[in-house]
Amino acid sequence: MKSISSLAIGSLSVLLASATLASCSGNKGQQMEMPAPAIATVTLAPQNVDLQSTYPATIKGKTDIDIRPQVTGFITKVHVDEGQRVRKGQALFTLDQVQFQAAVDQARATLNSAQTAVNTAKMTADSKKTLLDKNIISQYEYQLAENSLQQANAQLATAKAALVNAQKNLAYTVVTSPSDGVVGQIPNREGSLASPSSAQPLTTVSDNSQVYAYFSLTEKDLLALSGNGKGSLDAAIKSMPAVRLKLSDGTIFPIEGKVATVSGVIDNNTGSSSVRALFSNPDGVLRSGATGQIIIPNPMDSVLVIPQKATFELQDRRFVYVVNDSNKVVSTPIAIETNNNGKVFVVTSGLKAGDRVAIEGVGTKLKDGMTINPTAAAPAPDAPAAPAAEKAE
Repeated sequence: MKSISSLAIGSLSVLLASATLASCSGNKGQQMEMPAPAIATVTLAPQNVDLQSTYPATIKGKTDIDIRPQVTGFITKVHVDEGQRVRKGQALFTLDQVQFQAAVDQARATLNSAQTAVNTAKMTADSKKTLLDKNIISQYEYQLAENSLQQANAQLATAKAALVNAQKNLAYTVVTSPSDGVVGQIPNREGSLASPSSAQPLTTVSDNSQVYAYFSLTEKDLLALSGNGKGSLDAAIKSMPAVRLKLSDGTIFPIEGKVATVSGVIDNNTGSSSVRALFSNPDGVLRSGATGQIIIPNPMDSVLVIPQKATFELQDRRFVYVVNDSNKVVSTPIAIETNNNGKVFVVTSGLKAGDRVAIEGVGTKLKDGMTINPTAAAPAPDAPAAPAAEKAE
């Protein structure tokens, strides 16, 4: 009986072991039969893209003229207000004219006196000449009369100059605008003392019909602009495309500008050089002191473009997953153009036209050597085909 029980227990163990092996074999078969994950891919092809570079900019009027008086006096009248558009020659301020009008009157009286003295001296000289011709007086006496006439003429010329100077000073009491423009801040009002030596101007008149946008380019940017020294910087500036101006509220100024000059000096502290772009401003929207961003377009022809989400970084190097003929992903190092629009990268090396690149699951699902089921990437909402660089506004 004991041997029969042992035999039964042994048979049961064999059956359980067989069932366990069968179960394990079934699970292993199920794991092997799991399909590869579907991953969206793009096939690279050369295309044209419009990238752009942006630089912080400060706006200044084409001319910002500090208005200072040419004579000292108390302000008696302010003819304009801050922000008012003025024309060349328009009165801005009037200074106290009393003392300057008195100086004009005094100079005119002096001139009249000098003119009378000339007339008297001329009559005397003419009379002496008649007497000299009749040998009644000596040459010496006549010469004294002639000298007095010349002295009177000199005093007359001095009096004329003094009158002109007094009249100019009187005219300077009306401070006018030297150009068309917009009036800036007016710190001093009626009753304030105005002087040519004052540190603070009466106001500033900005000619905003055209404005300059000042921004900076690094030494590296300047070298790239001139082809690393292969070409002339002046020629490169002339060939630069039109630039745009993004205002502080994010809107784009409707009129394009042109880079006009680049400073010949690189600031040792910042390592950059000042650049000036000129914009027409017919409606006066742009004002001196405003800020914005200069947008320089950078069109590139026949380049390979990949979405930024398709890349990952490892030890300061950038990689993508290239899908080979066996549908396995292979991590591949690439080099990219520094300039980008935040959505795509322009590839400079590491990939070629026709390569398939995985654009999903990077950093989460995909691992090097993994087999996938490649699927076509869905087109972007604003593009009918593969993602491309956003066109500059």
